[in-house]
Amino acid sequence: MAAETRSRASTPGFSVLGEIPKAVWALGFVSLLMDTSSEIVHALLPVYLVNVLGASMVTVGLLEGIAEATASITKIFSGAVSDWLGKRKWLAVIGYGLAALSKPIFPLAPSVGWLVVARFIDRIGKGIRGAPRDALIADVTPEHLRGASFGLRQSLDTAGAFIGPALAIGLMWLTADNFQRVFWVAVIPAFLCVALLLVAVNEPERTAMLRKVRAPLSVAELKRLGFAYWVVVGVAVVFSLARFSEAFLILRAQAVGLPVALVPLVLVLMNVVYSLAAYPAGVMSDRTNRIVILGAGFAFLVAADLVLAFTNDLAGVAVGVALWGLHMGFTQGLLSTLVADTAPPELRGTAFGMFNLLGGLSLLVASVLAGALWERFGPQIAFLAGAAFTALALLALVSARATAPKLGAWR
Repeated sequence: MAAETRSRASTPGFSVLGEIPKAVWALGFVSLLMDTSSEIVHALLPVYLVNVLGASMVTVGLLEGIAEATASITKIFSGAVSDWLGKRKWLAVIGYGLAALSKPIFPLAPSVGWLVVARFIDRIGKGIRGAPRDALIADVTPEHLRGASFGLRQSLDTAGAFIGPALAIGLMWLTADNFQRVFWVAVIPAFLCVALLLVAVNEPERTAMLRKVRAPLSVAELKRLGFAYWVVVGVAVVFSLARFSEAFLILRAQAVGLPVALVPLVLVLMNVVYSLAAYPAGVMSDRTNRIVILGAGFAFLVAADLVLAFTNDLAGVAVGVALWGLHMGFTQGLLSTLVADTAPPELRGTAFGMFNLLGGLSLLVASVLAGALWERFGPQIAFLAGAAFTALALLALVSARATAPKLGAWR
């Protein structure tokens, strides 16, 4: 088996694509469609909140933090339910369906309160689908392709994240900056996504040898997740304190002079880099130690924060945003791969749920803190704080590898 793993791992990246299971491809395109829909809205929402509805920077940070934390809290329960049932697909269908149903609220919302409701429903949907979907990817993927599979899904997901803002730019131009009309267009790919999931993704039968999980969130079952898994979670929590909402990248670009109609270019640039980096990073992590690749991702975020803290022009912001996308490509799919590597198969849903719960709560703190620092001291201090937390996460990663023997064996 080890010889086979080494042989497969040495295959060029494009050859590996042909070995990735069809269910992973389908889930990747499901993610692409939903992200296209969500990012049409998300690319414009911070500016819409501040410039049209008169919201403050703290409100922006609080809304984004609550939205992501809501998704993360929901993931722990949906992941646990998927382990208890031994089924993943239908929970994913419910999650994507709720997100689709939330989309018409955005063009109809008369106030910030309605937008909070829409984001809340959308993120509840994201929370329900996230852990079962990731556990399903781990269930259907051979170990030697795990990094590549999570990287591919992340790349396709992120392709939607730059297609969405690109469409938002064109639609804002065509509609003379009519936010509501653009938000209506976002409804279409959301419902196509649900249709694709229903038709194209088939869940395999649960392996008879797997232990039946009666109480996934009990102390006894959480202990079964193992020390190496909890090390991954601890590092991710510290890292999430540095990775505040990308809404602040948009506002940074606007602050140095980017016109309102072009602010979605920020997310287009970030997500193009993110999408191009995620799959190669996953393939590299299958060929070498995953910790090295993850550490490089942390270093890219430090560089991004420093550039964004000290630049005063659009060219500098573009460099910082590109580095931000590079760090996302080298970390997000890889952290999911490490969860799959370290968690027992019968508890993968719970493992992904707990991972996202704790990371999301950390992201809530990060987004609120970034908004408060920005409003009180300016953007420079907000980004320097992000760099400091990233450096702390990098130190935690190095320490974790030294203290957890299993980390040295990660591939």
